[in-house]
Amino acid sequence: MIIQKTENSRLSEFDPNNFSFGSTFIDHMVICEYENGKWGDVKLVPYGPIPFTPAMMGVNYGQACFEGMKAYKDKDGQVFLFRPEKNFERINKSATRLAMPEVTEEMFLDGLKALVDIDRNWIPQGEGMSLYIRPLIFATEEALKARVANKYMFAIVATPAKSYYSEPVSVKISDHYSRAANGGVGSAKAAGNYAASFYPTQLAIEEGYEQIIWTDDATHEYFEESGTMNVFVRINDTIYTPPTSEKILDGVTRDSFIQLAKKRGIEVKIEPVAVKTVVEAQKNGTLKEVWGVGTAVVTTVFQALGYEGVKLELPRLSDEESYAAILKKDLTDLQNNLSEDAFGWRVVVEKDVLETV
Repeated sequence: MIIQKTENSRLSEFDPNNFSFGSTFIDHMVICEYENGKWGDVKLVPYGPIPFTPAMMGVNYGQACFEGMKAYKDKDGQVFLFRPEKNFERINKSATRLAMPEVTEEMFLDGLKALVDIDRNWIPQGEGMSLYIRPLIFATEEALKARVANKYMFAIVATPAKSYYSEPVSVKISDHYSRAANGGVGSAKAAGNYAASFYPTQLAIEEGYEQIIWTDDATHEYFEESGTMNVFVRINDTIYTPPTSEKILDGVTRDSFIQLAKKRGIEVKIEPVAVKTVVEAQKNGTLKEVWGVGTAVVTTVFQALGYEGVKLELPRLSDEESYAAILKKDLTDLQNNLSEDAFGWRVVVEKDVLETV
């Protein structure tokens, strides 16, 4: 790894109690370029702009994918990654689907650890605080030709993070727009998936909702995801969540919730979730809660579902009653080293890891 430390750290300007998530960036980033059929040297460099032209193929033809993950700091200042091997597997799954070269485990994991180590002082401590990390791959060849590119960049950037979506939100069950289709790229974290979601979400916001529950493209009769999250439904004391597929992203937080629920003895059914079943359960009082999960938000609880022009209100459960709240606490306690890691999910980022990579 080639290391170029910044001579102008911005850390003194960072206020961990007052910052903007997603637009406050740490001092360094990781980059690696692909050309002539192979990846070059991994470089850890000062964060900043990279020169590209409007003819860059990633911009014109959409060869771009990314991951979302976090690093956490416990009360003693130890720093942890959470299940990074899952993100490594998924970014390569996305790259393959988009005809881009896979990254190596060494590039991905060593790059993560080196970046998090050198900028560990940027990681805020406390409840809901973390460092959000964005590994990404995109085509960089300068050519207006609709074909697979010959040049790519792998990069890792990061931004301090705090809790958001803390209050329950209202979501509209989509009856027209879909996030993904059979044979498409729904199971990849393709950049274009997010661009395509913005317009329908904007329409839902104009109707008084904060988000959308995406339904299947063929019939709009089954839940798929919610916004940029996987979705969970609790009817009586059973949790239901749609199975992952080529349309539904295999979320790391989703998988963690499932395993934590099973550890608690909560019944989890991974099966298609019909809109009709959820609506009927709301009407007969057996629908206890619906929520979304994802790396950035962890958990967002829904207070109402918009369906056929009507807002269907959901019960407001206490943290002791809510499976969403209980499992969120189980997860965040584990991530922040406040509980035993029975799954082996925490990965310590040793200090001075740069000396060994």
